[in-house]
Amino acid sequence: MLTPADILTAHRRMAGIVYPTPLEYSRPLTRLAGAEVFLKLECAQVTGSFKIRGAASALLSGEGRWPVVACSAGNHALGIAYAAAHAGIDATLVLPENASPAKIQALQRYPVNLLFLGKDYDEAEAAAMRLAHEEGQRFISPYNHPDVIAGQGTLGREILDQLPNAEVLVVSVGGGGLISGIGIWAKAINPKLRLIGVQAEHSAAMHASLQAGHLVQIQHRPTLADSLAGNVEAGAMTFPLVQQLVERIVLVSEPQIAAAMRWLLDEHHLLVEGSAAVTIAALLEGLIPGLARQRVVALLCGRNVATETVCAVMHS
Repeated sequence: MLTPADILTAHRRMAGIVYPTPLEYSRPLTRLAGAEVFLKLECAQVTGSFKIRGAASALLSGEGRWPVVACSAGNHALGIAYAAAHAGIDATLVLPENASPAKIQALQRYPVNLLFLGKDYDEAEAAAMRLAHEEGQRFISPYNHPDVIAGQGTLGREILDQLPNAEVLVVSVGGGGLISGIGIWAKAINPKLRLIGVQAEHSAAMHASLQAGHLVQIQHRPTLADSLAGNVEAGAMTFPLVQQLVERIVLVSEPQIAAAMRWLLDEHHLLVEGSAAVTIAALLEGLIPGLARQRVVALLCGRNVATETVCAVMHS
């Protein structure tokens, strides 16, 4: 089992690669939600996403400079690319054919091998795992890897250092690595702290699995929250962690995600991707019960969104 000590180790490991991000009080969201709301601006992180934390933690975990293979819709790949370039490690990145153009363009700036395999994340992940096995290289999952989860957990430490009396953390959920890591730290510091996950209705495998009591495979539809899309790997260590640590996962629609992206741009002048905006959508729509007069932190996990997507959202 991962512990807070693993998160502290990851924090030391990432020194010089990952930097703290701001925590900003949201006066307009506080008024709308009836709670004291703060925004954790991980969208300001290097590479534009929290994923650099887990990527750097896994790459620098003591397994030497052995080449790595990773699969990602974009943000995990960017984190691997940045950390691999910093550490001088060879990296092959497998992306689905529907990956964000903005993220592809950013990846092309790094000395990595890009492969496009599979029409969606699930097919790309299977191809990446086969490739790593065939080539005898390390496969670094974006969520189902202890060092990745520990790296994401440094966000929990950072948030509670910045706001020790936080009572509710609202976090985007895909494969569950981010919310698991945050939860390991947060629940150790304050067992009463509430951890709420948010997913897009169009791709909510973790939510469906929690309802079933076991991991299930679901059909996905296109979503603005593309970084959260995909099924959860069979046997993933994140599932029992989410079961243990997370109070609930709420779902938001595509119109609600788009409205949250517009709201953040209008009210805070923040441009974020759909995967980040899901937390704000849940608050704007009043989907989380029991927030009155609570200190709430909503995590904005990334900003890597294509210009074409932004234009479409602004005019929808």
